[in-house]
Amino acid sequence: MLFRSVEIMKTNKTKYSQIALIIAAVAAVASLVFTIIYSGFTLASQICLGVGVVALAVSILLDPEDMRAFFSGRQAKYGTNMLLSTLAVLAILVVVNLIGYHNDIRWDLTADKTNSLSPETLNVLKSLDQPVTAQAYFTSLTSKENAETLLRNYSNAARGKFSYEFIDPNENPLAANEAGITRDGSIVLKAGDAQEIITTVNEQQLTSALLRLLSPEEKVIYVLTGHGEPSFDAYEDASYAYAVRELTTKTYTINELNLLATNKVPEDAKVIIIAGPQKPLSEDEVTLLKAFVDNGGGLIVMLEPTALTQFGDSPDPLATWLADEWNIQYEDDLIIDLTSQSGTLAVVERYGNHAITTSLTGMTAVFPTSRSLNTGTDSSITPTALAYTSANAWGETDMEALLNNSATYDADSDHAVPLALAFAVEDSSTGSRIVAFGDSEFANNAMYQYYGNADLFLNSVDWVAKQDQLINLTAKSTTERTLVTPNKAVQNAILFGSVAVIPLAIIIADRKSVV
Repeated sequence: MLFRSVEIMKTNKTKYSQIALIIAAVAAVASLVFTIIYSGFTLASQICLGVGVVALAVSILLDPEDMRAFFSGRQAKYGTNMLLSTLAVLAILVVVNLIGYHNDIRWDLTADKTNSLSPETLNVLKSLDQPVTAQAYFTSLTSKENAETLLRNYSNAARGKFSYEFIDPNENPLAANEAGITRDGSIVLKAGDAQEIITTVNEQQLTSALLRLLSPEEKVIYVLTGHGEPSFDAYEDASYAYAVRELTTKTYTINELNLLATNKVPEDAKVIIIAGPQKPLSEDEVTLLKAFVDNGGGLIVMLEPTALTQFGDSPDPLATWLADEWNIQYEDDLIIDLTSQSGTLAVVERYGNHAITTSLTGMTAVFPTSRSLNTGTDSSITPTALAYTSANAWGETDMEALLNNSATYDADSDHAVPLALAFAVEDSSTGSRIVAFGDSEFANNAMYQYYGNADLFLNSVDWVAKQDQLINLTAKSTTERTLVTPNKAVQNAILFGSVAVIPLAIIIADRKSVV
């Protein structure tokens, strides 16, 4: 009976010793988890470690013989390798989780690279020459998840020159008032004494604000009027309101210019756009434009086929000047492209090698009604063709046949492929830049949002304005997706499971295997 009681007591001690050992292991892992989560050996980590040490001591005191046998007997012989393996696995798990927790390494697997910064934004961030801070004013009523991801991406790419913080304007109304915040979800960018505010949080808006912050000089574009040009601010098919809207978001200021009325080009003009005049410019206007360009200004010329205008037999001083001094020859034709259903819609089959078209590979642009362009005879100036028609096109010169719907290719009179739809040219000595298009309708409201038209137009404006860092910096088209993000509790559960539960299970299994 006494012997049986001793055996029972010994069994109970062993059982309690094992329980204490399990508690010690759990406490040790919990201490590690708290250290990872709070990035330091906090009070919670210290308490858990203390509990672990006490539990380990209790386990040894309750069953010292079992511990001695484990390290010196048969158990050691068969269990040492397993113990070492377990410790190695545990160490690997700890290291992996530490690396994963403290390093924001992500892979963007979305088809449209929604979660990746554009090369243009990356270049801007890498070239920062002064610290920039972002203050994001978000209340609890507005989700800050997308903004936080975007700002974190900017911070990671800026090499220590971009930092951010979130401020609840309800909790800190004084800071919000001093920053001029009037809308929930706004971001304030600061560099030195300058600041910019954005209310729509996306990459395009944020990078544009960053560029304004770093280059505060105003970039003014003037749109020529007085010759029957379509409106630039009306929301009708023939207008250019969509293009103006995007140019505005890219830090440009758009104004109208009637040279016939002012007889001078404003001093703040950086670019002048001539889009679809129905009547030719005068010699005096061209003289003013020539002086503007010779002084380093930029020019966008978008001329329709003569047959679709009111030019008639009147001379075209603008086209003459471009041919004589810039080697860009406007042809008197209308492109027929059998690739398209309408016939007169020219489809861009390939692009030229130029900064404007670098990102347009694989994108199709279309010109509803276009004339072809060519180079002249001046070999000292070499314009670069930006876009070409398909092989199924030609430049029709018989306008009467077009009116009768009987136009066919005539090798003797019509212009054969390859046909250029646009040219770019630069004077390296003055910095002057010109882009000439054989069509004006490709950038209007009816066509702007289709294919690669918007990118081609915006890139051309950026290049002419010498804002090369803005080229291709346009709003991304996104694919609608529904993503349920785990809450904080689930995230912590995943973390605890990976660094605690799995290693603990291995330890317990190892313990049982050697008993």
